[in-house]
Amino acid sequence: MLYIIGLGLNKKGISKEGLEIVSRCKKVYLENYTVDFPYSIEELKDFLAKKIVPAEREFVENFSIVDEAKKIDVALLVYGSPLTATTHVSLRQEAINSGIKCKVIHNASILDAVAETGLQVYKFGKITSIPKWDEKKNFVPESFIETVIENQSINAHSLILIDIGLDFQKALEQLKSSMKNHKVEVKKIVVCQRLGTKNQKIFYGPFSRFEEFTGIKSPFCIIIPGKLHFLEKEVLEN
Repeated sequence: MLYIIGLGLNKKGISKEGLEIVSRCKKVYLENYTVDFPYSIEELKDFLAKKIVPAEREFVENFSIVDEAKKIDVALLVYGSPLTATTHVSLRQEAINSGIKCKVIHNASILDAVAETGLQVYKFGKITSIPKWDEKKNFVPESFIETVIENQSINAHSLILIDIGLDFQKALEQLKSSMKNHKVEVKKIVVCQRLGTKNQKIFYGPFSRFEEFTGIKSPFCIIIPGKLHFLEKEVLEN
């Protein structure tokens, strides 16, 4: 049987049900290519008291885990919510199509935690992400800013996730460059660091406030607010 288990946002965030399943699985994998973890894999191993095998993108996407689950109970641990990434949805579907039982253990994710900013969750538009550019290979995609423009057209907030390996200042530089190229005007942004952990921090202000920031730790996200309700504004400015 295959289990896809959400870890939540900190090393102790796994549910009791998830913990019980991990303890009895013959093989436990950790998906490690969609997020920069706010804790080390060793810390997670110690907490779970279980051997964990890191799983790269290629391994997960070629459905090798499904083949293993035909013979033994296998768990794939996923940071945050287990089905946010389309890869994991495809994995679940492959298991079902192969006649393998698959159970998903849900958990909290960044989509829940952003409510701590004071921004109302139902006022968020489409989610997007900033990829790590490689200008030498002419890889400078700006599709994320098109999503921001679409959200702004309906006064919705834009949650921008950050690809693994992209540091804060570089992400900010790419965002500012894309805004300039697409003539997008943004007065203030929200920056969230490690939501749901003891190192959680939330910042709000104009771009100029963040140009000298050097201590933002991964994982982090950027929010471009849409039209603010008076209560949202009050919470953000406190």
